[in-house]
Amino acid sequence: MLITGDSEPAVLFIKRKERVGDPWSGQMAFPGGFSSAADSSLEATARRETEEETGIVLADAGVLLGVLDDVSPRTPYLPPLVVTPYVFLVAEPLAARPGPEAETAIWLSVRDLFDPGKRKPFGLKLPGEVREFEAIVIGDCTIWGLTERVLQQLKEVPGS
Repeated sequence: MLITGDSEPAVLFIKRKERVGDPWSGQMAFPGGFSSAADSSLEATARRETEEETGIVLADAGVLLGVLDDVSPRTPYLPPLVVTPYVFLVAEPLAARPGPEAETAIWLSVRDLFDPGKRKPFGLKLPGEVREFEAIVIGDCTIWGLTERVLQQLKEVPGS
């Protein structure tokens, strides 16, 4: 997760490209992905994935603020995995270019992200049922699931 330190803080999101076999296809997400054997640490994974998905080199522009709690899917319909969110501070919204797995990259204001008026239920069709999830809707962006749960951790950080 990248967050700006300017007077109107914003957080960077990507919209994942539609891809067959990708359970998170088309969803809003933070830059990130699976670790590689070449990564020296999960922080290195976060840095590499951010560059691949947005073109932003955190060694040049970001300061690691910390690590949030691990998050995992709450449904048997998704692969069992653990997401370890790393939070980086950048001075201002940086130009981001979507990588091969991202359709777009967009900075959304923290004020909008935590505006109760932007919270709406999101219904997802699953085999035999429709499940409702907490979501944040800003324009064409609907943030829900793992991404929304990670974002809520940011809200709980003192001073945020």
